[in-house]
Amino acid sequence: MNVGVRRMARFATATALASSLAYMLTAGGIAVAQAPAAAQNSAGAKSQAGAKPQERMVVDARELVYDKDNNTVSAVGDVQILYQGRTIEADKVVYDRASKRVIATGNARITETNGTVISGDHFNLTDDFRDGFIDSLRVVNPDKTRFTAPRGERTDGETFIFDKGIYTACEPCKDNPERPPLWQVRAARIIHKKSEQTIYYEDARLEFLGVPMAYVPYMSGPDSTVKRKSGFLSPKFLNTGALGYGVGLPYFLNLAPDYDLTITPTYLTRQGLLGQVEWRQRLVNGAYKIRATGIFQQDKSAFLATPLGAGDKEFRGSIESNGKFYLNPRWSFGWNVAMSTDRWFYKNYRITNESISSTTYLQESISTVYLNGQSETAWFDMRGYYFQPLTSTDWQKQQPVVLPVIDYDKRVNKPSFLGGELTFNANVTALHRDATAYQQIPNQNTYLVTGKTSAGTSYSLYDGCAVYQKSTCLVRGLAGNTARATAEVSWRRNFIDPIGQVWTPYASLRADVFSINPSTTGYANANATTIADTSDEMFGRAMPAIGLMYRYPFVAKTSWGTHIIEPVAQIIARPNETSSLRVANEDSQSLVFDDTNLFEWSSKFSGYDRLEGGTRANVGARYTGRFGTDGYANALFGQSYSIAGRNSFARGDLINTGLDSGLDTARSDYVARAQISPFKNFVLTGAARLNESTFEAQRIDAGATYSNSIFSATVGYGRYEPQPDLGIPRRREGLSLNGSVLVAQNWRVRAGVLFDLDKYKYDREVWRASYAAGTATIATYPNTGPLQTASTSFGVNYTDECTIFDVSYTQNYADKQVSGTTKDTRTIMFKLELKTLGQITYSQNLGGSSTGDGVSQ
Repeated sequence: MNVGVRRMARFATATALASSLAYMLTAGGIAVAQAPAAAQNSAGAKSQAGAKPQERMVVDARELVYDKDNNTVSAVGDVQILYQGRTIEADKVVYDRASKRVIATGNARITETNGTVISGDHFNLTDDFRDGFIDSLRVVNPDKTRFTAPRGERTDGETFIFDKGIYTACEPCKDNPERPPLWQVRAARIIHKKSEQTIYYEDARLEFLGVPMAYVPYMSGPDSTVKRKSGFLSPKFLNTGALGYGVGLPYFLNLAPDYDLTITPTYLTRQGLLGQVEWRQRLVNGAYKIRATGIFQQDKSAFLATPLGAGDKEFRGSIESNGKFYLNPRWSFGWNVAMSTDRWFYKNYRITNESISSTTYLQESISTVYLNGQSETAWFDMRGYYFQPLTSTDWQKQQPVVLPVIDYDKRVNKPSFLGGELTFNANVTALHRDATAYQQIPNQNTYLVTGKTSAGTSYSLYDGCAVYQKSTCLVRGLAGNTARATAEVSWRRNFIDPIGQVWTPYASLRADVFSINPSTTGYANANATTIADTSDEMFGRAMPAIGLMYRYPFVAKTSWGTHIIEPVAQIIARPNETSSLRVANEDSQSLVFDDTNLFEWSSKFSGYDRLEGGTRANVGARYTGRFGTDGYANALFGQSYSIAGRNSFARGDLINTGLDSGLDTARSDYVARAQISPFKNFVLTGAARLNESTFEAQRIDAGATYSNSIFSATVGYGRYEPQPDLGIPRRREGLSLNGSVLVAQNWRVRAGVLFDLDKYKYDREVWRASYAAGTATIATYPNTGPLQTASTSFGVNYTDECTIFDVSYTQNYADKQVSGTTKDTRTIMFKLELKTLGQITYSQNLGGSSTGDGVSQ
C-alpha cells in the first residue's frame, strides 16, 4: 500500500474519520463539520462545539481516503454531505485542500434548501458548494420546471448560466425520457438570476415535440418563484368586422407589494388605438381596483347610427371599479360599479365586465354599492342599484335607480317563553324611474319610438300599447318615486307525539307602509292614468297569519333499500289581501308555482310587494329512498287549495302576477318533482306542473346527467305553456344536449346543441300574417320541422402538467324576438397556455354581426 495513502475499508472506521474530513474542509474557518455520534471525540468535534447548527457539516460515506501526497481527502461510495441546508450526493467526492475545490463524480446531485435538485456527471465546486462548473447539467425546480445543458456554471451562489440550454415545464416521458417534451425553449445561453427572479434567453427558439416553431433573438421572463414582477404580459389577439384585426400587449407595473398598474394598448386596424388602464391596490382590510378604457374611433361607419348603435360617437369608453373592505370580522363594505358612454361599447370592443348580467333574454350592466353584516343568528344588507341596458331594445329612462334596499333577518332559537324558532324580517326599498314601462298583451306590436336612422335603417323601439287599458296593457314599472317599508315577525315550532307524528304550529304578523308618487308628465307617462291609480298617496296594510303543518313519516326497510314515505298537510289562515292594484309591483313580478314553494309559510310570491291572502291548504306526499351504497331517490307530489277568503293569485295586479300561474283557481294545478340516481354518477331529475282537471302538462323541466373520468353527458328539456295574461302568447319548448369525451390521454372533445322545438310554429304564424298583409318575403310556406337549432358549440381541449390548449366554436342562430339579433353570431376562440411562459388568446367573429350589437357590417 502507498505510504501516502491510508485506506479505511470498514464502514464504522470511515464514519469515524468523517470528522477529519470535515475538519480539513473547514480549516480555513468556512464551516464546522459534524460527524456521527460515534466519532464525537475527534479533533474536529472539538471545533464544532460552539458552531451554529446550520453551519455544521455532516459527512457520510462507505470509505474515506486521505492522500497526503496530493493533499486531498476523498469520500467514496454512497457519499452524502449536508451543509448549510444543502445536500450533495455522489459516488465519489474529492476535496482538494490546495485549491479549496470539491469535485463530485458519478450520479452527482445537489439538493438546495428550497427543494431544487441539481444533477450532473461531473461537479467542480467551491468548498461551500455555491459556485462551480457542472457537466451534463440537469436542474429540477420544486414546481417541476427544469433546465438541461451540456455544461453549466453557477456564480455567486445564485446565477446559473446554461450553455446550449433547454428549459421546459413539461415532465419527461416515463417510457422514453430521451423523447423531446411537448414544448421546450432551446437557447444558445440561458441565464437564471435568482436575485432578480428572472430568466434570460439568448438566440432562443420555441420547439414543439422537438420541431422549432418560433425564433426570438432575445427574451426574458420571471422565474417560477415570482408572484408579481413588472414586464409585458401575454398578448391578446382579436378580429371582428367592425374592429379589424387587433393585438393588445399589456404591460404590468409592480409599483409596490400592495398596489400595481397594468397598461394595455390595443391596436385595431379599423378603429385605431384602444387604451386601457387598470389600477389595483390591497389595503390592510380589503382591496379594490379601477379600470378605464377608451378609444377615439377612426371608422364610425362600422357601427349603426343612433338609436341602433354608436355610429355617431367619436369617443367611446367605460370606467369600472369594484372593491370590498372588512370593517371588522362581521361587517363589510363594497361596490361593483360600471359606466360606459353607450350600451354597445362592452360588446363591440370585447370588454369583459364583472357587473354584466347576460342571458338569452336580459343583457344589462348592474352597478351596486353595499354594506353587509352578519352574525350567527342575524344578517343585515343595505345596497343601491343602477341598471344600464346593453341592447337597443331597452330604454334607459325605464330602468329604475334603486336606493336603498335594506334587508334585516334575525332568528332566535328556542325563546324561553315559546320554544321553537322566532324570526324577524324587515325590508325597505325605494326607487325612482323617469319613464313608465309598458307591455302590450297578448302580443307586443306597438312601440313608443319608431323612425329611421340617418342611414335609412327603420326601427321600432321600447314597448308601448295600442290601447292603454287594464285588459290589454301591463304596467311593468311606474314613473316617479316608489317606496315601501316591511316588517314581519313569525314563529313556528315542531312537536312530535308518541306515535311519531310531527305537528308544526305557525304564527306571523306582517305590516307594510307604501309611499307612491307617480309621475304623469313627460314621455308616455300620462297613459298610465287609464290603468293605474296615479295619485300621490301613502297607505299601509297588515297581514296576520296562523297555520299548522302535519307530517307523518313512515319508514320501511327492504332487502333492496330504506324508504321513507311522508304525507304532508298544511293550512294557513289569513285575511284578504288588500291594495293589490294600488301597489306598484316591482319585486314580485316573477311567480313560478312548483314543489319549492308548495309549502312556503310566508308567501308564494317572490318578493315583498305582493303577499298571499285568504285561507289556503296545501297537501302532498314526499318519498325518500336509499338503495345500496350509491343509489337514492326522492319525490314530491302535491296540490294547493284556496278554501276561504279572496284568492290573491286570481286578482291580477298592474302586471297580472298570479294569473296563469296554476294558483289562480280554487284548486291549484298539481306540482310534482322527482330525482333518481340508480347508481353512482347517473342522475335523472324531473319537475312538472299539471292542469288540475285535465292533467295536461303546463310546465315541464327534466334532465339527465352522467359523468365519469372518460365521458360526461347532460340532457335538458323544458316546456312551458302560453301565459297570455302575462304577455307570453306562445308555448316555449327546448331541448339541450351537452357532452364531452376523453378521446385520448389529456385530450377531451366537447359539444353542445340547443334546439328550439316550438320556433317552427312561430315561423309559420309570422309567414301567414305577412302573407295576409302582402309583405311576405318568402314565397313558399315554411316547412321546417320542430328540431330547429338555437345554438351550437364545439370544442377541443388538451390539458397536461405544462400546457393548456383549447379551441372552441359557437354559433347562436338569429331570432330577433328572443335575442334581438337578425344574423347568426358565429365565434371561434383559441387559447394556448404554456405554464410559466404565458398564454395567447385569439377571438374572431365569423361572418357579419347583428343589428342587435349596434354593428352595421
